[in-house]
Amino acid sequence: MPLDFLKRRNTTDTPASAAAPTPGMPPSGHAAITLPEEVVAQEYQLKLYYAGKTSEGVRMKTGPNALNELPTMLHGLARTEIEVVEPLPIEFSQATPVISRPSEAMQWLNAHHVHSPITRHALVVLESIDAVDLAFDTFVCSLLDGEVDTSGYPEYNAIVGGVAAHWDEATGDMICRAVVGWGGKGVRGDTDRIGAKLLGGILSNILASQYALGLTPIERPVPAAGRGGLVCAHCGFASAHERAFYCPKCGMRLLRG
Repeated sequence: MPLDFLKRRNTTDTPASAAAPTPGMPPSGHAAITLPEEVVAQEYQLKLYYAGKTSEGVRMKTGPNALNELPTMLHGLARTEIEVVEPLPIEFSQATPVISRPSEAMQWLNAHHVHSPITRHALVVLESIDAVDLAFDTFVCSLLDGEVDTSGYPEYNAIVGGVAAHWDEATGDMICRAVVGWGGKGVRGDTDRIGAKLLGGILSNILASQYALGLTPIERPVPAAGRGGLVCAHCGFASAHERAFYCPKCGMRLLRG
């Protein structure tokens, strides 16, 4: 007589449907997770607003005191100390106030760490919008309107600026223009209107100079190292074309071979 009850029971003989869960379904013993129809996310955003204005150029008669008179063009308008920023030397030719370019930003900091927070703020704004180029511009700067924060930096609606000057490549005359700028985090408000008024005041002061010869269209020079332009033996600036007779950075006459 066979003893069936002594046989080992096969515990693996379970239906396939019970052994493996259906794809997309949670394992046995786990609650189902319902995906939301719309993902709730925390949003982050930063808006920076930089703006500025420049006037027409004013041709100035060349003279030994022409550069020295630039700060006087802000008298009656400047609310803080007037600073003079000279064109950068050749070793800082790549300096730019852009933190995403570390080597260029470090050059910029090394070149301008001696200036006040107001002047550094003005350079960040005006260089970022290409209103001032320290490859050849001499820039006279001050706070013109608004307030500064506790660390001495202008508020977003404060207006900074002054006079930018360079030497004409053809005649050797100095070309001056009024420059104002503002910006940062915040709403513009009526800063544009105030900036236009201040720009007119600076331009009036420039035209009142004893060296002023009248308004002139501005053709801003561009550094052209490696593109065949004449190179100033005095400061190393590369002229943009072969027609230049005077360096737009230092005013020295260019030597021709």
